[in-house]
Amino acid sequence: MNRNSRNQDNSEEVNSYGIKKTTYWKIYGVKRFPYRGKRLLQCFESDPREEYLYEQLVTTVGTEIDIRKRQRLFIIKDMIFNAYQPNYTRIASGSLAEGLNLPGSDVDIMYVNNHYDVIRSVSNIKHPIHRRTLVMETDIDHPGFTKLRFRAVEVNAHCRCHPGICTGKRLYLSRTKFLDEYKNLTYTSPLSMHGPCLSNQTNSVDIAFCLRCKYLPQNALPWGFRRRLQWPPDCVIDSIIQYGCLLVPIGPKTKPDDHLLWRLSFSVAEKKLVHSFNFTQFLCYGLLKLMLKRIVNTHDVVKDLLCSYFLKTSLFWISEEVDIETFQLSKVYYCFTLCLDKIISWVTTCYCPNYFIPEHNMFLGKINHRNNKILLCVLESIKSGGITGLTNNIFAPNKENHCLSRTYNESSFILLDFLVYRVIDLPGSMTTFSIGITKYLKGLVLADSLLKSETSTFIINFCKYLIASISKYIAQRLPTPNTRGETNSIRKCYHKLIQKSIKSDAVSGWLLYASYYYVTRQYNATLKLTDYILSKCSPDMIFLNTIVKTDSVITFYKHNVHTSMTLNEKMTIFTVDNVNYLYNSSLIPEELQLEVENHKIDIPPVFMSYCLRFLCYHHLGDISNRRQALRDLYLTVNNGQFITPTSHSDSLTILGVCNEISGYKDAAYDCYVKSLEVFKSKCRTAEIRKLKLFDI
Repeated sequence: MNRNSRNQDNSEEVNSYGIKKTTYWKIYGVKRFPYRGKRLLQCFESDPREEYLYEQLVTTVGTEIDIRKRQRLFIIKDMIFNAYQPNYTRIASGSLAEGLNLPGSDVDIMYVNNHYDVIRSVSNIKHPIHRRTLVMETDIDHPGFTKLRFRAVEVNAHCRCHPGICTGKRLYLSRTKFLDEYKNLTYTSPLSMHGPCLSNQTNSVDIAFCLRCKYLPQNALPWGFRRRLQWPPDCVIDSIIQYGCLLVPIGPKTKPDDHLLWRLSFSVAEKKLVHSFNFTQFLCYGLLKLMLKRIVNTHDVVKDLLCSYFLKTSLFWISEEVDIETFQLSKVYYCFTLCLDKIISWVTTCYCPNYFIPEHNMFLGKINHRNNKILLCVLESIKSGGITGLTNNIFAPNKENHCLSRTYNESSFILLDFLVYRVIDLPGSMTTFSIGITKYLKGLVLADSLLKSETSTFIINFCKYLIASISKYIAQRLPTPNTRGETNSIRKCYHKLIQKSIKSDAVSGWLLYASYYYVTRQYNATLKLTDYILSKCSPDMIFLNTIVKTDSVITFYKHNVHTSMTLNEKMTIFTVDNVNYLYNSSLIPEELQLEVENHKIDIPPVFMSYCLRFLCYHHLGDISNRRQALRDLYLTVNNGQFITPTSHSDSLTILGVCNEISGYKDAAYDCYVKSLEVFKSKCRTAEIRKLKLFDI
């Protein structure tokens, strides 16, 4: 099918744009809002309530530029990860990746297992076959789901080793056994299983493992050809058809015991659609989500009936059915009412048609004729309240649900900064597989090419951070700096890479430098560097990959940053991060080699600084200062400076190692025991060290 699409890319990768300087609006075929300057204000003259609603939405949702920056941020993160991780393709999904950063928004990540090929029919098989091949068998009774059957030729070969279920002569992939593979993997932070997803301890990150089919399922093919007006653009339709769909290991709510049905997921397609929204569509999307959070979900009896996915689906249908010129900034409320009417009609009939497969009723198992009446009352009351009632309920500062709104009046760039600091290195990365230096170099080359091709200063600076971060990993994949015969050339490489890495944040790159000097037995240089690092670790600094909640940290940041500072400057002054030692790192002290024998480890910056000082004084024979460094380690663990629940157990284990080096075996034993008592996030080597301590 050829619709003469603009910027159509033949690549099969999820995020393939960005190498050439093409404007974001051209890439996604976005219909730009026509008003500029004074005309924007004039369009609200007929109804000041519309202007007030618009202003409140922009304050909460962000400007159009803010939205595009967020979208691009997640696209680039995925591109870099996928450049050096061939086994899995990471896809940022959910509202954050779509560009919507509302208070309480979670981070959703999907990992596509690249060891499987899923095809629509046997005729789609491409030879030679390099991967396990599965054939979709869509379910007539459950149109949004499918079974995944192994090719007949593979049944005998894989019947025992595949996580599948035999039904007669056919072998199907069981979603429960598929998920079992991931429960036993190790991750950069402790995760627990919630349904088909893995979640972190605060439930702020959800990770779903899935498969990809490069074809749309048979019952979704009419979507590409059905009658519509201007939206979505042809290039977006072509891109969605070209990508196909995902398959998520979750079955229908009406058949919880069926382990063979997989849900057809159009997450990538939906992200492409949302990215093609104009600003008015996006504000309408934000308004629908705010209505759900701040009005509908305040009624306990209907709290779990509607979800934001249903609301987004209504906006997709409305956008397709009306003229795109309907989505003017002066008509945000009108567009909202169109979606609200659509939702009310669905709730009335208890039927919510999936946007891609209308035969799939997404209300099944949730909304029925026994519980829809109360929900209809809530929705009708929102409609009857008009624009004034809606605005008062969502944005009134004296409302109980106003706690969901911003607790401080941040500037736009500060909000964007905090988002970057929160998601810059998302937890949940898999550590089972070792990544070689060649793959990291591939990521570095891509980051460098993006640096030269991007037009946004913010994104350019984010690419600089990525280069600094990847440089830390490459340095740890080099041969040990004490390698005989090539010492000078190898050490030059170390210096070049670590000098790049110090631009990632205020301390973690410098800690790698200190580790380098320690490994090369330059103990005095290590001590000088740790002095410098400790002088930079202020309690008011922002700890990366966490949600900033402390008022003092927020206030300190607001009072010290200004718009002329680049993202990199702010990160090297105001943020700190753990020092991340990779699997078999060449830069970790020899005394801690066991900790990276099979996994990576993240060590808090202040704690690692004192650890290096302890080890240096030990080798220098300075018993007094060694004892002081050991006390500092105790205080750091007890005070918890930059020590998270994730790193607490590892810190206790390393404290035990230092006690053991000092000859305090009883104290070391206590540390190992306490490390093993840490809930959920136990150090992987504490038990080994405890047993070795007394040769048990």
